[in-house]
Amino acid sequence: MCGIVGFTGKVQASPIILEGLSKLEYRGYDSTGMAVNDGGKLNITKAVGRLNVLENITKGGATMPGFAGIGHTRWATHGVPSDVNAHPHFNKDKTIAVVQNGIIENYIPLRQRMEKKGYVFISDTDTEVIAHNLDWYYGKYGRDPLKAIVHTMLRLEGSYAIAVVFADHPDEVWAVRKDCPLIVGKSGIGSFAASDATALLKYTRDVYYIDNQIISKLTPDKIEFFTIDEEPTTVEQSHIDWDASAAEKGGYDHFMLKEMYEQPKTVRDTISPRIKDGNIVIDELGLSDEDIRKIEKIYIVACGSAYHAGVTGKYVIEGLARIPVETDLASEFRYRNPIFVKHSVLIVVSQSGETADTLAALRLAKENGIRVLGIVNVVGSTIAREADHVMYTWAGPEIAVATTKAYSAQLCAMYLLAMKFARVRGVLGDEAFQGMLEDLRRLPDQIELLLNNHEPIQRFANRYIAAKDIFFIGRGLDYAISLEGSLKLKEISYIHSEAYAAGELKHGTISLIEDGTLVAAVSTQEDLYEKIISNMEQVKSRGAFVLAVTNVGNTAIEKAADYIIHIPNTNRWFTNSLAIIPLQQFAYYIAVSRGCDVDKPRNLAKSVTVE
Repeated sequence: MCGIVGFTGKVQASPIILEGLSKLEYRGYDSTGMAVNDGGKLNITKAVGRLNVLENITKGGATMPGFAGIGHTRWATHGVPSDVNAHPHFNKDKTIAVVQNGIIENYIPLRQRMEKKGYVFISDTDTEVIAHNLDWYYGKYGRDPLKAIVHTMLRLEGSYAIAVVFADHPDEVWAVRKDCPLIVGKSGIGSFAASDATALLKYTRDVYYIDNQIISKLTPDKIEFFTIDEEPTTVEQSHIDWDASAAEKGGYDHFMLKEMYEQPKTVRDTISPRIKDGNIVIDELGLSDEDIRKIEKIYIVACGSAYHAGVTGKYVIEGLARIPVETDLASEFRYRNPIFVKHSVLIVVSQSGETADTLAALRLAKENGIRVLGIVNVVGSTIAREADHVMYTWAGPEIAVATTKAYSAQLCAMYLLAMKFARVRGVLGDEAFQGMLEDLRRLPDQIELLLNNHEPIQRFANRYIAAKDIFFIGRGLDYAISLEGSLKLKEISYIHSEAYAAGELKHGTISLIEDGTLVAAVSTQEDLYEKIISNMEQVKSRGAFVLAVTNVGNTAIEKAADYIIHIPNTNRWFTNSLAIIPLQQFAYYIAVSRGCDVDKPRNLAKSVTVE
């Protein structure tokens, strides 16, 4: 989603803003812009395309002097990418400039209201209404920025993060949020605001995660906070532990490749602290053993890859702990008016902790008295703050839009929960439990082994760079991993791909198979070998070329598959952590060979903070 950077300080603002925006490019965007206050005059420059266009126009910021400003990378929601629709937006006199992330849901009536007051709109965006509302209230309330912002906020409906500069307050940047991420921080050279900590890390690790409708006033020497009632307030400071180098490529060609190779560490960091004295200890779970025994139902709600981790979670928790689980797409969950069971738990899964639909599901559950556990990767994120309890995945910063290591960490969180629940409820015996712990501990080394055996997959991927359709099939857990394998391929290579439960092939989808169509069949569940082999034969008889991903020693599949990728043997419930590795590699190498922008796929955003 859109990136925001604000700075006010003792050095020129525009180079710092450009540098900060460069750290947010992974979020996805189609245009950029800056507004810098040059001693009481706002200099505004905008451009369509990548950030380097704006850098070239401004000569690295040299043409935009001044010590306070705001910058933006826009991911279009209202209006096509264009110079006019790019941020910052401004009032008629260009004395107020604003950048925004989110969606103003009532922007049409707000626009109509302001047009009746004589305001002229030049863009198609929802953000321009903010600039004109600020202008109106700024004039009405004695040119007071705080009052202008508060009265504008009272008019806005939707989710937003906003940064504002006023021409006649040359050393100030104002920032406010509602349901979209925004943090502020301070260093020796000035004060900063940003959508993500990565934009600030070069200058400070001590930041403030702003709560909803808390207004921040940034000046070179201090940061002040105000409530929507215009009362001064305080915000607790947080310290960011991970190193800034974690957000750099470190010699890899792409962030995605780097993050794929970080998966062994990510899995180890997620698992190891929670295995103590031969048991699973999840201190942050917030559920006593008695609470766990009383659980009648679990809801897992997420979007995208996190949803796919949730599908795996459903199979694993039901299979091990024998607790009924519903896994829902967050974007659909609350619209089906879900029926909540009294003794139930809602698990929300999100890498960023800011996903708008997932947040809405969390709030609905809490309104209905349901306890919420958040599985998130970003400390201090909105889900982390609003969930009753939070289980961090400790994957570190994930820059590539297409998730790899965060997804692997989410899988491990599901395994840990399933085993914990099964143990407490008496479903899993001592011997089986200890064996599973050993298999968990081996996962990082097995993942590393697969990552290092990439050359056969790279060669195979090069054969399919011109493919128009690729299908993934599987049963049970293998269907869950097929969903993620298919998503990885389509989102970074732009090849059409779908995943199907293999048993559904004959109910319509087999009609899509033509001579030479690649079908990737995932087969890691021994009790389903015969079933998936039958499905493989069915697509082969229609002309498909079958790639199989299966366990070492599955000789039965050799006759049915045209090409086989083997994964090491592990506990049947953990196979998804291994099967996903060659599928990630397959997607990556196809996308690279096709010349795609692997880290920043078209039309996609890292954190979806709007519906």
